[in-house]
Amino acid sequence: MSETGEKTPRDVEMQNTLCGSWEDVSVLRSENEGDTDEELPKRQQWSSQLHFMLSCIGYSVGLGNVWRFPYLCYINGGGVFLIPYLLTLLLAGIPCYMMEVALGQFMKQGGIGAWNITPLFIGIGYSSIVVVFYSNIYYTIILAWAIYYLVQSFTLEELPWASCGHVWNSASCRKQVGCLNSSFGHFNSTLFNISNRNCGNTNSSSSSSSSILQYWENKVLHDSGSLSITGSVNWELFPCLVAAWLLIFLCICRDLRATEKVMYFTALFPYVMLFALFLRSVMLPGAVDGILYYIKADWSKLAKPKVWRDACTQIFLSFGLGYGSLPALGSYNDFNNNCYRNSIILAVINSATSVFAGFLVFSVLGFMAKEQGIQISDVAQSGPGLAFIAYPQAVALMPLSQLWASLFFFMLILLGLDTQFVGVQAFVTAFTDLFPKTLKTQLRKNIFLSVCCIMKLLLGIYLITSGTVIFNLAQHQRLMYKKYVYPAWGEAIGWLMALSSMLCMPCTLLFLLLREKEGSWKQRWRSLNKPIFGPHITSEQCQRQHHQ
Repeated sequence: MSETGEKTPRDVEMQNTLCGSWEDVSVLRSENEGDTDEELPKRQQWSSQLHFMLSCIGYSVGLGNVWRFPYLCYINGGGVFLIPYLLTLLLAGIPCYMMEVALGQFMKQGGIGAWNITPLFIGIGYSSIVVVFYSNIYYTIILAWAIYYLVQSFTLEELPWASCGHVWNSASCRKQVGCLNSSFGHFNSTLFNISNRNCGNTNSSSSSSSSILQYWENKVLHDSGSLSITGSVNWELFPCLVAAWLLIFLCICRDLRATEKVMYFTALFPYVMLFALFLRSVMLPGAVDGILYYIKADWSKLAKPKVWRDACTQIFLSFGLGYGSLPALGSYNDFNNNCYRNSIILAVINSATSVFAGFLVFSVLGFMAKEQGIQISDVAQSGPGLAFIAYPQAVALMPLSQLWASLFFFMLILLGLDTQFVGVQAFVTAFTDLFPKTLKTQLRKNIFLSVCCIMKLLLGIYLITSGTVIFNLAQHQRLMYKKYVYPAWGEAIGWLMALSSMLCMPCTLLFLLLREKEGSWKQRWRSLNKPIFGPHITSEQCQRQHHQ
């Protein structure tokens, strides 16, 4: 520019060259994809940053905050666990959260298309979508369980899991005592094992089991005790699975504006439920003992690598990193949105929710221990064992048990629902970005969404049969459920599922290098590292040049 600040002819020429080059790249890319015949619709944006924040809260704040973090905090040194947790949050959680949101916001693409910023590694996007596909299937099963328990809570009589004498109970059933004669393997690979030696004053035999455990295993799971014995479908649970998928479809079948309205309820109302349950739980006898047990510090735990590993795992699971959902949510932001500030706020909200949920959970566990005359360590559980065994057992001991059971399972449904439909939305967004012309209209998107939901529903039917199925990502010993050791072919299926996502990146990288037939391997590598930007980059670049 000249000394007066005005643009010189050379500046104008450079601006025209820059904008022209961006436009040429966009047109060439459209012609290669066959999209020049029709004008693609402009990508929708959030009405306000509040809606983006609510969608991220709904996605990240889920079941893991309620049933996983409190238990990890307890077994890893209580309040001491916050040290590795907060360090992981600052050094890995927030930076990765920022990166994923910013990547989607900059590229205006979902979990796959966002990696066009470096096409050579687009296989990472395919890997994340495979993981989302699997998680959509099994996560909805948890929603189905919660819906089933909610329906069963609407009764004027005693809660069905609070007593024996039902068709699903065996002769060894005992009514509500303070122990569980079982081990339950769950999604985060933590096992709890509570035996009759901790039952306090009970006259039941060593082979007896509680009514709540028999309700869970015999009534809900139809546990056959073997992976090879699938048995029949649990037809009482099947309508709940259909209802879960129908709710997911209805939440995202319309445009972004309708989803924003849903988020007001699904993201915020769980906090109302959490607070109401917390107020009730802290007034229970033994609640203070449970809270003190939750936060007591054991400094020796910091020397154990497992504590630091659990902290890292919890951060990545709780924030939903690596699933391609955050780039999808960020892609609906304004290009110049301050995603860094948003990411910090969202990370703080997520972690604070986990800590708060711990006070709720352990106040209830303290009450259970006091009422049954046992140690808190004997009732402290994690995963589905907390949600579908320990807490139902606790509410059965409370006055107005039907009310508190209904509130708890309704909260679980809301916590899981928005996490799940954001995951499904991320899956659909990835394909609408890959095939923008084919899935151009809302009708076509809904047809594709319907196909996805029905397909995942059908695949999920196997998970409500009698066969024992546990998703486990990492295990240093043979996978077990109670005393049943999984067969080699069962573990092989698990490894194939894991490899189906892990191999996406190297296979895609090799395919892209081989497809580039011209040039040396070094030239192909450089060519595939050049970003492929969309038309929105053209507009932003030119607008900035005009304002200079």
